[in-house]
Amino acid sequence: MHVRILLLGGLLVSGVAATGLSGWWWLTSEQPSSETELPILPTPPLPWRISQAPEYELCLATLTEEPSQAIALAESWKARGGGDAATHCEALAQVASGNPSSGATLLETIALGPATEPTVRATALSQAVQARLLAKQPARALELASEALRLTPASPDLLIQRATAAKALGRRDLAIEDLTKALSLDPTRADILVLRASVLRALGRLDPAAKDLEQAISLAADDPEILLERGILRQRMGNVTGARADWNRILELDPDSEAADLAEQNLALLEAGPPRR
Repeated sequence: MHVRILLLGGLLVSGVAATGLSGWWWLTSEQPSSETELPILPTPPLPWRISQAPEYELCLATLTEEPSQAIALAESWKARGGGDAATHCEALAQVASGNPSSGATLLETIALGPATEPTVRATALSQAVQARLLAKQPARALELASEALRLTPASPDLLIQRATAAKALGRRDLAIEDLTKALSLDPTRADILVLRASVLRALGRLDPAAKDLEQAISLAADDPEILLERGILRQRMGNVTGARADWNRILELDPDSEAADLAEQNLALLEAGPPRR
């Protein structure tokens, strides 16, 4: 069971509560550790529906394997009056095709339309946030997440999204505030604990970060992402043996994962030793 950031609304839904579907992971690390400032998002599963029209279902069914074909289907349907449903599928297909900024613009068109009902608005905003993060546009992502939170202020997933954007902008205090609120709404979420631990570590608050990771381990033992972050923290605190043990454990548990790739990089840096002056 992998800990992932759980993303609201259907563009990307993953995490402990979603039976291991792919999501994103981000961390900030100090040498000798790899750093990923903004997430890399895979092609998403699509549980959220804006329409039950057969054209919409066909477009979504085409999305994962042939996103360019899904774009063509959506554009054709939109020309025939497909409305927001056609725009929505086109937006998701643009993201899946590697054009997250274009997808985000389309999602914002839906979300900010004057007749859009609040549930659809909040979900489309959440998806637009994810696309803006993928496009490395955290400032716009933060704006959109704040707007979505005005509609659904008790959403842990939106709080996580805004925290991700805030962290990318260097607004770590806001990230901690949002993650703490998200955790109060759902204290069983190991992914929130790991995320908060990485921000606390970046702030130099190592003891609170260690406590978060201890609690996360109690919720999801042997999770590669928790072990990755704990190894980084242990290395930062001078426990090189513990860091090495955590990263080697990831290679045993899930050798083909992104976490394993980062663990291998960190182990290589450990073996290389500190940089020569």
